[in-house]
Amino acid sequence: MNAYDNAMRQLEKASQLINLDKDVLAKLSAPERVIMASLPVKMDDGSLRIFQAYRVQYNSARGPYKGGIRFHPQVDLDEVKALAFWMTIKCAVVDIPMGGGKGGVVVDPKSLSLAETERLSRAWIRAFKPVIGPEIDVPAPDVYTTPQIMAWMADEYGQLAGKPSLGVVTGKPLEYGGSKGRDVATATGGFYVLSEAIKEKDLEPKKSQVAIQGFGNAGSVMAKLLFKAGYKIVALADSKSIIYNDKGLDIDKVFEYKKNSGALSGFENSKEISKEEFFALDVDILIPAALENQISKDNADNIKAKIVLELANGPTSPEADEILYNKGILLVPDVLANAGGVTVSYFEWLQNISNNYWSEEEVDSELRERMIPSFQAILQMAKEHKTDLRTAAFMLALARIESASKIRN
Repeated sequence: MNAYDNAMRQLEKASQLINLDKDVLAKLSAPERVIMASLPVKMDDGSLRIFQAYRVQYNSARGPYKGGIRFHPQVDLDEVKALAFWMTIKCAVVDIPMGGGKGGVVVDPKSLSLAETERLSRAWIRAFKPVIGPEIDVPAPDVYTTPQIMAWMADEYGQLAGKPSLGVVTGKPLEYGGSKGRDVATATGGFYVLSEAIKEKDLEPKKSQVAIQGFGNAGSVMAKLLFKAGYKIVALADSKSIIYNDKGLDIDKVFEYKKNSGALSGFENSKEISKEEFFALDVDILIPAALENQISKDNADNIKAKIVLELANGPTSPEADEILYNKGILLVPDVLANAGGVTVSYFEWLQNISNNYWSEEEVDSELRERMIPSFQAILQMAKEHKTDLRTAAFMLALARIESASKIRN
């Protein structure tokens, strides 16, 4: 089953539970607009290559479309449609007045030089300029796109528009309209949600053992936040290996070691374990912060954690969701757990269009004010309807989208 089919299954399940208006359901069953373009890019050797590119604008009932652009060889339309739908849900979950969108280019970014990457980024803006803009559709970074790429895109849009337009994309460098706190927002938002979830499971930070899969931006920042708060992190996984120490890992030393060696493997007083062993660890909190489809019907039965916090997008299959719920495991879904990123992207957009920039403390305070009430509202919905948090999050989001749709009509 592909990602879009999964997304539509989630929509169907939640819509039945809240008896979603059939017209709203019909609108959410397909994107409002799908735009495809062929991007001609002059390569460093003088040859011309054509790259397939997409922008899916899923739903704008609550405001301008919002969502990242990924550069990846496996980008396909069904994936981009699913991600755009999930962005629609994610923005509504944290009550951001924006809709959902997503973009992509079919490319292996590692095969491009810096100059070729810049030309591709600018070509994307030239192709999609008629359908994006600060009041229409606001892209952001995603897989293999960076603040530098966003800066090139904002600059290209400004040149075409004949005026500076920083609010056209978010995730830009601080020097060019970016927001303080954006680089750590995904993990910070997840940390605030986890701080509420542990109360629900009667856990205490200093007595809680944690395993984190993924040591990229989200996973590594989360590891730092948890370590500082007194949690015991016993297992860490990067793309090459998984290290384990039942006494706890010193995260400051892990960072230093990874910086010097480029890997987790071989870190002092740790042993390497398999992926199967990792998911079966007797820990309190499991944080998938890497790739999608990591927890499936094949390994969900082995999970012993009391809380699973999805910092990654789509790490748990629908079948695994059901298994974990029946085991009494509290799964905090990606549409809430990693929504700190889009929340601070929204703050960046607000700062750009008002030309009024916030301190790190202001960003952090506003983020907390979005994440904690969102978790509490979803938890309440789950208890009332005796369902899992993912379904409750979808129910809450769909109710908000339905309200906006009806007011507009």
